[in-house]
Amino acid sequence: MTDGEKAQRAARTRATIMEGLARAERALFTRPAPKSARAQMKFLRKRKKGSTKSLAERLGVSRKTVQRYLSGASTKPNKRLQKALVQETESEWQPQVRAQARQRAASSGGLVISCRAYFGLGPEGTSDAGRVRDISVAVSAPHTAAIYAAQEEGATESDLHDAVAEAIADAYFRQAGGGRTGLEVKFADVEWLNIAF
Repeated sequence: MTDGEKAQRAARTRATIMEGLARAERALFTRPAPKSARAQMKFLRKRKKGSTKSLAERLGVSRKTVQRYLSGASTKPNKRLQKALVQETESEWQPQVRAQARQRAASSGGLVISCRAYFGLGPEGTSDAGRVRDISVAVSAPHTAAIYAAQEEGATESDLHDAVAEAIADAYFRQAGGGRTGLEVKFADVEWLNIAF
């Protein structure tokens, strides 16, 4: 595998982890986020304290484009703008609900991570040989805190991947340190990943 392929694979894994965290938080919303492009623009402009210029920069469009959506002159954004609107709106929606859930998970509750990925534990020909596995595991509060800390610090792909891999390895393969302490676990090729509080 070339370095470029490894980098692409790592980027997909990080995106999968970030999307898993975002989906878990969206499930906690007490009210639905704005759906129309105009409502999303109004909400985001309010979060930017009324600045159409900074909103345009955030969305990667012109100020005139923002003004057209705010006035209702434009209603159907292209795919790139629609994706940016949804992502930015959901990232700003109900910050207190998300913060409380993160605090609870990082201090006492932990997370439940379910995934299908390649896990390698031991040499080929043994029952611990690497293979694709479906795993669902409750991750401890300290590991959850490490995952969120890495995310908030703008973790590199590798850092976020390593934090999740360590949490799964500890909870599932090492059984929180009982019996298999120090076991090296390879976590790669994530096909899907779900996270729940």
